Amino acid sequence: MQVKKRKNESTENLIKRFIRKSKKVGIVDEYLERRYFKKPSEIRREKEAQRQIELEKQKRKEKLERAD
Repeated sequence: MQVKKRKNESTENLIKRFIRKSKKVGIVDEYLERRYFKKPSEIRREKEAQRQIELEKQKRKEKLERAD
C-alpha cells in the first residue's frame, strides 16, 4: 500500500491519510486476528456466535417495526 505526499501537504496529514487507508483496507484488524493461532473449531464457534447475535438483532428490529 502506498500513500504519496500531495503538493503542500503536511506530514501529519500524510500520516492521517495512511492510517485511514490502512483501516479501510483492514490491515491492522487482519494483523490482530493472525497474531495468535486459532484452531479451526474455535473459528467456527466464533462465526456461529456472531451469526446468532446478528439474527437476534434482526428479530428485535423486526419486532420494533411491527409495533409501530
